[in-house]
Amino acid sequence: MTIQQSYELAKQQFADIGVDTEKAMQLLDSLPVSIHCWQGDDVAGFEKQSGALTGGIQATGNYPGKARAPQELRADLDLASSLIPGAKRLNLHASYLEAEGKVERNEVKPEHFKNWVDWAKQNQFGLDFNPTYFSHPLSAEATLSHSNKEIRDFWIEHGKACRKISEYFGKELGTASVMNIWIPDGAKDLTVDKAAPRQRLVEALDEIIREKIDPKYHLDAVESKLFGIGLESYTVGSNEFYVGYATSRKTALCLDAGHYHPTEVISDKISAVMPFVEHLLLHVSRPVRWDSDHVVLLDDETQAIANEIIRNQLFNRVHIGLDFFDASINRIAAWVIGTRNMKKALLRALLEPTASLREAENNRDFTTRLALLEEQKSLPWQAVWDMYCERHNVPTGSNWLAQVRQYETNVLSQRA
Repeated sequence: MTIQQSYELAKQQFADIGVDTEKAMQLLDSLPVSIHCWQGDDVAGFEKQSGALTGGIQATGNYPGKARAPQELRADLDLASSLIPGAKRLNLHASYLEAEGKVERNEVKPEHFKNWVDWAKQNQFGLDFNPTYFSHPLSAEATLSHSNKEIRDFWIEHGKACRKISEYFGKELGTASVMNIWIPDGAKDLTVDKAAPRQRLVEALDEIIREKIDPKYHLDAVESKLFGIGLESYTVGSNEFYVGYATSRKTALCLDAGHYHPTEVISDKISAVMPFVEHLLLHVSRPVRWDSDHVVLLDDETQAIANEIIRNQLFNRVHIGLDFFDASINRIAAWVIGTRNMKKALLRALLEPTASLREAENNRDFTTRLALLEEQKSLPWQAVWDMYCERHNVPTGSNWLAQVRQYETNVLSQRA
């Protein structure tokens, strides 16, 4: 049976429960997923400085072929994006700048990202951005919450400089860049004064976002964390801190799937915070035990995240980004697997008979609700996904893997 024939059968089955597959695919085209650049080079970046990753950042594994230069990373992204259907964005860190010599982080400028903008234009990508508050000599103790004003001011200047770069992205590409602020500040052991660092962080963030930027070009976001390696006892930027900051300062709030207690999930938090924030940024990842940033699977939580976005029609308020870095497998394959899984989850959510489910729920007919939820799991959503891939000239099934393997033989294996 051909893909077209399978799709026509699936189309009718979904029509029988009131779901328009053509409309679902059309809506999926309007939901870009922001692919994170740091999967391709193990979060190393392209600064002219050496040193290990710090701030609780770890990429484990030594699979050959990681990108060593911007040109290599963009080539790897070209292949990955050609194997992922639909709208895409790219999420960059400030440490991925391109400059002739060493540029201090408080001196990064839009011109250092011109090649990325040119690449994004050619590929019809939007760009998102992140200040890099880790892996730097001045981040060893703390950044925006540091008690030393000179160090704190350095990182404030970095944040301001990054907002200008984010605004530049938005103006050049015609789509708002979401700039996410995450810092690794905290303490390994017992902390007596937890209030003072948080007050300093409030003041530093206020100074960073003081200048108003048109949201048509740039959106500020803040991201919490439960704890980090070496910061096991106290995290300055906790969940409660940033929920309060985002709601009071009208910034976007970032929910990272790995930044909570092992039994917590971010899918349930989406509807809890949306009445209070205009924009929500999601970092979809897969925590194993905790924030280990494994490749995103098409698992229950990924599906639940997609369901919340679609069921509540948060198309223009939720920004979907990915955050994982696995150096134990082919890095390009990791991008493809994780991003395709996120898009599959969104498609499955769009194929849900939400109106019928909501009607049953409002009528307190929980029997029908449960029956419909379970029966739809057996519907042929895969046939719709295959048609979506074919319409975007992207391989179906695991056929994409052959191209990755060929690229590994021809290109990745040649990298020292």
